[in-house]
Amino acid sequence: MTKTAFLTKEKAEEIAASFPTPFHVYDEAGIRKNAQAVRDAFAWNKGFREYFAVKANANPFLINIMREYGCGTDCSSLTELMLSDAMGIRGEEIMFSSNDTPPEEYAYADKLGAIINLDDITHIEVLEKTLGHIPETISCRYNPGGVYEISNGIMDNPGDAKYGMTKEQIISAYRTLKEKGAKHFGIHAFLVSNTVTNDYYPTLAKTLFELVVEIQKETGCEFTFINLSGGVGIPYRPEDSANDIHAIGEGVRKVYEEVLVPAGMGEVAIYTEMGRFMMAPYGGLVTRAIHEKHTYKEYVGVDACAVDLMRPAMYGAYHHITVLGKENAPCDHVYDVTGSLCENNDKFAIDRKLPKIQKGDLLFIHDTGGHGYSMGYNYNGRLKSAEVLLKEDGSFALIRRGETPKDYFATFDCFDIYKDLIKEA
Repeated sequence: MTKTAFLTKEKAEEIAASFPTPFHVYDEAGIRKNAQAVRDAFAWNKGFREYFAVKANANPFLINIMREYGCGTDCSSLTELMLSDAMGIRGEEIMFSSNDTPPEEYAYADKLGAIINLDDITHIEVLEKTLGHIPETISCRYNPGGVYEISNGIMDNPGDAKYGMTKEQIISAYRTLKEKGAKHFGIHAFLVSNTVTNDYYPTLAKTLFELVVEIQKETGCEFTFINLSGGVGIPYRPEDSANDIHAIGEGVRKVYEEVLVPAGMGEVAIYTEMGRFMMAPYGGLVTRAIHEKHTYKEYVGVDACAVDLMRPAMYGAYHHITVLGKENAPCDHVYDVTGSLCENNDKFAIDRKLPKIQKGDLLFIHDTGGHGYSMGYNYNGRLKSAEVLLKEDGSFALIRRGETPKDYFATFDCFDIYKDLIKEA
């Protein structure tokens, strides 16, 4: 089985003539189609909003595309809040879901009018001390502990996760927040990452809906939204089945009608915070084969490295690879596809069956639109690559230039050698 790249070898070479490899490229048509599908899947809920997880991809061009479909931003740091503010995203269009949060970040989120999502009960005191008040609208993050199961088995172990409050803590937190002046409440939970099942969101929704009904009865807190967070994944491997967002939305609707409506909570808004699902399949890393090595294994060295895509090195994550122009060639060679970092885990593929690769071939590494460029770093002094948007009409545009040595040395300005470094760069 295989995957199809959203651009041809000819288009990739055309882009590479203007912006040398490696580069991340994004499919505008795919992004738009998917954003509309998410909007349609939850159109039954009047208050629905997708808060795109900025950590997945912080490129303003891409975020602005999703804003056209009603998306807000889910931020987890000061700089992500600053980016949202600079783009004109403010107020309840921002969900600030952070953990181990510095007080000044709470202050900035409050300044923007963002919805603050508290990760821990002790943060109530921090928030009040920092702001001098408790915001009228506020959310808390829930962690049920133990393992989390759905119809087809165990999904993950939230009890090992650092996020969220226990049931007893969250009930106490809502009671305290109400006493301190909060009027409108939400709840949030992130329990499982990258699920490829249509059952996860409906199962999580039932968990949260039943909990909210119980909390509202016990504390009198008025819930205005329930945030299902992220966790809806994509099929990285070609043999995996993709999620059906319409089936997922319908599954959530059924549980909504079963639990919330009879409890008199039929006006509660549903929020989501999908990053991977919204963007990952619509990005690819284009890199050129520059070396061959024949030792105990067969290696193909490319001009990208883990600086450009960390997931395979960090998690052993699978990303499919297409050798552009050889889509129909037999996969009769076995390679490790490597980058140039001084780390043996700097590999995009291990023992991967691929067509014969020759120096100069372009490789398309799939599904890098989410948690691809955004997880990059500068180990070995390697520089992050450019980002390019493949437009709906087939044209393309640079949406972030590649880093230069001047960018790398910019924070060396406290050293005597700074001027010489910049001059040399």
